[in-house]
This record gives sequence, C-alpha cells and structure tokens, in this order.
Amino acid sequence: MLARVFSSGLFGIEAYPVEIEVDVSRGLPVTSVVGLADTAVRESRERVKSAIKNSGFTWPQERITINLAPSDIRKEGACFDLGIALGILAASGQINTEKVKDFFIFAELALDGSLRYTKGALPVSMALRTWVIKKLITSAQCAQEAAVVTDIEVYPLKTLRETVEFIHNAQTVKPLKTDADELFRHGSSYPVDFSEVKGQYFAKRAIEVAVAGRHNILMIGPPGSGKTMLAKRIPTIMPDLALSEALEVTRIHSAAGILLNKNGVMAVRPFRDPHYSISSIALIGGGSLPRPGEITLAHNGVLFLDELPEFRRDCLEALRQPLEDRYINVSRIKKSLLLPASFMLVCAMNPCPCGYYTDPKKACRCNPNKIQNYMAKISGPLLDRIDIHIEVPSMKYSELTDTKDAESSGVIKERVEKAQAIQRERFKSENLTYNASMNTKLIKKSCVLTEQARELLKMAMTELGFSARAYDKILKVSRTIADLGACDIISAGHISEAIQYRSLDRGFFS
Repeated sequence: MLARVFSSGLFGIEAYPVEIEVDVSRGLPVTSVVGLADTAVRESRERVKSAIKNSGFTWPQERITINLAPSDIRKEGACFDLGIALGILAASGQINTEKVKDFFIFAELALDGSLRYTKGALPVSMALRTWVIKKLITSAQCAQEAAVVTDIEVYPLKTLRETVEFIHNAQTVKPLKTDADELFRHGSSYPVDFSEVKGQYFAKRAIEVAVAGRHNILMIGPPGSGKTMLAKRIPTIMPDLALSEALEVTRIHSAAGILLNKNGVMAVRPFRDPHYSISSIALIGGGSLPRPGEITLAHNGVLFLDELPEFRRDCLEALRQPLEDRYINVSRIKKSLLLPASFMLVCAMNPCPCGYYTDPKKACRCNPNKIQNYMAKISGPLLDRIDIHIEVPSMKYSELTDTKDAESSGVIKERVEKAQAIQRERFKSENLTYNASMNTKLIKKSCVLTEQARELLKMAMTELGFSARAYDKILKVSRTIADLGACDIISAGHISEAIQYRSLDRGFFS
C-alpha cells in the first residue's frame, strides 16, 4: 500500500517542501530510503522502528520503500522522522492515509516515541504562508517559534501516539496562538550597559559615531584596555529591531539550530565573536550542504573580530565582498543561495605581537620588523572598508576608582536614533540608509563644508599626507558627527574630530 506525507527540508535558511512516499509491499522485511538522503536520514529507519514499537503500534514485517522527493536535492537532518513514521503507519493501514495529507509534518523522534526539538521550524512556518497546506505539526519545543507566523496553524504535540490520535480527531489539540508583538517586547533587553564602562570617553564617543553612521570600526590597544568590553556593549546603543528584522534574525538562528530564546523571537541584535582559528567556510557560510556562517548569524547586528591579525588571511579577504554588498552568494553546481550579511564590523587588535608598543608603562619587546609583519597581516583592501580606527589606551587608576556614574546605553541610543532618522530622511530617495554607504556622488551632494572646514581638511591632506581613500572616509564620518549634532553643514570641529578617528593614517605605528 502506498502513502504520502508532506514534510519540509532546509537549504541554507530557506525551507522547501518534501513529499515522503512510503510503500509497504510483500517481500523480505527490508527498509530502503531513497532520494539523496544523508546519514542522519538513513539512520532514521532505526529511530522510527523503535518509536513505532514503543508507542504501541506494529512494525510491518514486509518490504518498506521510503522515497524523499524531490530526489535531486540532498536531504539532511532528523526532521523527517515523524513524517516517515506516519507514512509507514498509513501505508500499513494503521492510520487514515487521507487525513495525513492535511498537514505538514516536521519533527524528530526519540526512541520512546516522543517528539524532539528540530532546527528550522521558523523557516518552515514562514514558507507555509506561500504553500497550499497551512497546517504544521511539530514538537512542543518548536511550536513557539513556528507560531509567531500568522496565517498558519501550528499544532504542538509531544509524542507519536498523541500525533496519531490528533490526526484521527483534530479536535483534541488546538492550534497554538501567540502574540509576536508581545513576545518581541518582553525579549528586547540586554544584560550589559555602557554605564558599566569606566573611562575610555574617547573610545565611547568614537563607537557612538560608528553606530550612528553604521561605520565599521577598529580598536587598537594593549591587553586589558577594555576593547572587548566596549565591543560587547555596542548592540545596546543600536536602535531596537523592528519586528520584521527580528523575524529575519530569528529565521537565520532557527535554521542554524542555535535559537536560544525560548520565547520564539530574537528581539535583541545579534553579537557574534568567532575565535581567530575559525575557517573561512564557518565564517562566510557554505559547505556541501550550505549553512549560514558567522557573517549571516551577525545579520542586523555586530560581527566582532578580536585579535584581528591572528585571523587567517583567506578569512579576512573573504569579508570584502559581503562588507560591500551586504549579502554572500554561496554557489553550488545545481543551485545558488543568497545569504543576508548586513552587519557592523567591529575589530580589535594589539598594537604589536606582545601588545605593549604604545603602553607608557610597559616596555615593548618587539622589534620594528615584527611590528611591521604583524600589521601586514591586515590587507589594504580590508582596511579600506573600515572607516574608523582608534587607539584604546590602558586604564588609569583614577578612572578605575571613579565613582561617578557613566552615561547609560539608553542615553547614547537616543542620540544615535536621532542621527539615523536624519540619514533616513536624507536618503529616502536613494537605495541606502546610512552615511557609511555613500558613494562619491552622494558625498559631494551631502557633505557641504564651511570655509574653515575646507581649509582644515586641505591642511590635513597636505601636512599629514592622507590618501584619497582617507579623504572620503573623513567626509563620511564628519557627516555622521554633524548629524549627531543636528547640523546641516559640516564645520571645522566635525572635520577635526573625524581626523582623530584615523589613527593608522596619522602615523600611529611610525
């Protein structure tokens, strides 16, 4: 007897429909799985067999053929377990074959027949909005994230036995209803705040400017100066995620299987800080079965690269295209996949291998060649994409013991939001949102300088030997500084501050 069950697979962060065909016929008791199934799917035979027996059903002592269509796309994971089990029960006459077709089935089975968490429930529920069938059966652990999507019905079930009873009598379980807006409001808080950072007023101001204009930033300083502490608090001064942005972030993390928020929605901006030993595929994304990398997991948030020169050269060079395009194109023989990668890049590094080249109290043990080779690990094209690079000096004792309350993240965020509102209004007819994305034409149009500002910039270009690249960066950053002050015209003060944020161009290592 032949039975059909509908399920779904994942390709990157996109869900696609899978039809599970199960045929139970006379012959030797052998179970075959076809349709480009990976090891996890092939092993489902043993999980499903134990789950069916332990749930009080009969395992057919006949030939069982399981086909996963479309057969030209490789299937991975344990998300087809429940669908395969229901297909076998339907094909062997233990449940109604027609009623199973009314649902999409997406869950992993334990040996005792209970349903387990399966990554990718949100991408599946989002895809269901465009498919014919609008009903999804999944585990209770996955239901919360899947139910944030409107216009579909999500049924949270706990066991195979309960699923069979529900299919025979759909009135036994009601679809889970959730208020995405309410979940979003309750989850939008951070455990850290800028008020916890002592001193480092120059660095905090530079970070505020960087966030306001979405400029990438590089912090240079000795160990223990607070670079990582500052970086971890950057999401707290970024504007709150819109619900559409939060769902997009949640979809990515759900597909990657790292959705830690049990409320079902990620309401805070992601902060990703991969170790410098990471591979290029883990950073950028890809693999034989494409998965999102760290740059996609940082979408709408912050990607923090600590110890920047220690990262592999191929990893750093691979960042160049997504930093420009805000997405990464993963190409395979049969299909290409576009993964979103709109993030703010925050980097930190020591000034030399030992870390104390600029420290006034600790002697540096590195010779000039070592320092030069250390800096040469960062290519010019990558530095081209970093608008702000600043020095973060060691903390003084007086700063560490200061009892005065520092400015909170909420106060800084208010200024950032006002500056970004000005940028949205300025670029409403353009295909961009932030000052950092301005091209030459928009720089000329948007960056109107006073006579004093023009003279100061001219002097900086001639006296300090700034490059043409630095010229554009200074104008972009000064435009953001002016926006923070709600100024239409860029003044000499704005240019002067922007110049201070070009440490590498000002001979920091000379």
